[in-house]
Amino acid sequence: QVQLVESGGGLVQAGGSLRLSCAASGRTFSRYAMGWFRQAPGKEREFVAAISWSGGHTYYADSVKGRFTISRDNAKNTVYLQMNSLKPEDTAVYYCAAKITYNSGTVFGPTNDIDYWGQGTQVTVSS
Repeated sequence: QVQLVESGGGLVQAGGSLRLSCAASGRTFSRYAMGWFRQAPGKEREFVAAISWSGGHTYYADSVKGRFTISRDNAKNTVYLQMNSLKPEDTAVYYCAAKITYNSGTVFGPTNDIDYWGQGTQVTVSS
């Protein structure tokens, strides 16, 4: 079992930045590819970014490419999402996700095949 706890959400003006954190506890964190999804009001949950358990491979949704950066610190069992140049359309609840993988370079993309989810953290971008 893996528990995921997100933090770092909040209210920010358009053009601003936020850094989300996801702290993991339980099973060996370093064997999980990690990622972020988001869900805006009235919309389905969508993939944002993911990172392999080695940290050497990342994958981003086109909508955030060049603005968001995902990273991880396996020593701290934490994954981060640095969000820059935020737009009102980035407003959503952001969820941390973990998927067990057997290869250090495996990274996931848009998928429902996730082993663990966090509870979510609200990000609101005002115009």
